[in-house]
Amino acid sequence: MLALDGRGELGTAHVRLVASAVGVSERTVWNWLAVARREGRTGPRPRARFTVTREVRELLALWGGNVSAVHRELVARAAKASSPDPVPSLSVLHRAVVRDLSAGERAGLRSGEAGRRRHDVFGKRPPVYRNACWEGDHKRVPVRVDVEGQAVCPWVTWFIDVATKAIVGVAVTPHQPARDAVLAALRTGISRAEPYGPFGGLPGRVRVDRGKEFLCRTVAGALGGFAVPVEDLPAYKPYRKGTVEALNSAVEEMFLVSLPGYTRRARPVGAHLPDAVDGLLSFADFVDALLGWVGWWNTEHRPSGLGAGLTPMAAWEADPAPVEGIAEEQLAFFALEDDGRVRKISTSGIAWRRRFYIASWMVGHVGARVRLRYPPHYDGQIEVFSAERADLHLGTAYLAQEATLEQRRALVSVREKKARALKADLKAAEKRRRTRYTATTTPGAPRPRRTVTGQQAQAEIACAQEADLAARALPDLIPPLDPPAGWARPRPATAAGPGPGSAPRSSGSGDASGAGPAAHTEE
Repeated sequence: MLALDGRGELGTAHVRLVASAVGVSERTVWNWLAVARREGRTGPRPRARFTVTREVRELLALWGGNVSAVHRELVARAAKASSPDPVPSLSVLHRAVVRDLSAGERAGLRSGEAGRRRHDVFGKRPPVYRNACWEGDHKRVPVRVDVEGQAVCPWVTWFIDVATKAIVGVAVTPHQPARDAVLAALRTGISRAEPYGPFGGLPGRVRVDRGKEFLCRTVAGALGGFAVPVEDLPAYKPYRKGTVEALNSAVEEMFLVSLPGYTRRARPVGAHLPDAVDGLLSFADFVDALLGWVGWWNTEHRPSGLGAGLTPMAAWEADPAPVEGIAEEQLAFFALEDDGRVRKISTSGIAWRRRFYIASWMVGHVGARVRLRYPPHYDGQIEVFSAERADLHLGTAYLAQEATLEQRRALVSVREKKARALKADLKAAEKRRRTRYTATTTPGAPRPRRTVTGQQAQAEIACAQEADLAARALPDLIPPLDPPAGWARPRPATAAGPGPGSAPRSSGSGDASGAGPAAHTEE
């Protein structure tokens, strides 16, 4: 209408048409045109209102999103200022925060990045074919299990196929996993032989989130040998690998919560003691139960992401994409680390790390030159290869004179006793080092709880100086040997040098053997 009015073409018919279209009277439309000609605006007159400034945002971050606390801070600052700025009322400040900040920003100010992320919208990656991408992760299992009489929470390392939601590889460790767990899970994932099949084969890529165990040189070299890249995702962004993160949540909600020793189970008031070790699952029984659940997930569960009520097994078999398998001979020594040295088989076996490894196949091979390969972080057995032919596997060797279970338990008990004694010593030293002060209800200098006398301080300082290892050194404990006869000996301390009035000693004095001044001293 303004364009028509500018060209002089605006008429009553245009005003009547616009009024009927927007549901107002013709007089209202003529008033809008008059305001637009006079003030240059086409909307309602803007009202002066309070907006969230940079200072208010910083105060909201300081007070964790508490608007009332921010308002009290603004009032206190205005009271101290000589020419204060007007402070909005609490209701005005509340309305401004709700209007100018999104729900995600307000949640982020209250609970950080995790709260803000709950209000984000995440897209989905386009569908892919089987083995196009695997996602891997570690999960600390919130279930206490019995490992040689101790209650521990194991860890599971697994890989899942993104397209079919099939769990292709699993490895369980009683402690925090290392690269050996990653390699074991990859080994079970790539192999299609029983009991791992029919899932498996070489993936197109492996997606992880900067775990050092997944990005180590051993894992990169093992996958790099098959031309499988490892995609390193940014840290603290679990939504970038949502398939395995959903699996981590599903295993706890669908399986772990029902096991004895579950640490996150709701308990009655006052019941803080954990379950006794006798009532927990053994580590072997837990691994068997977990692998049984993995089999149920792959063959009977119907994830909603597959659609059409398919199980991972059905989705895998219905996918026409070819599977690039690896021969079991090539996977027999997958991800073994090379010792890098050539050794010989002796009558005591093969020496490695100051211990001997033996096997029945070594009989008659004493003196043979061999090379070793071994699983990471495991020295119970080694794989022996010929030094002349790197691909010729001679056999497996086992640690000789391995300690019994009773000896290992006794050793653990001794180590724990030493650790407790050291912890008590460190705790006592920290208690003596730290100065504690009395509680105060008024501003003032703090007062120490215990007052030390000057005599006590000097006694403790003297005791610490006596314990100094450098002060207790005994350099003359072992007397030094006499020097060889041909060496020139220094002049004894009792023989003073020539006085001011004496004649200087000739540089040529002494015998011809080169003893010099030492010869006259001996005479």
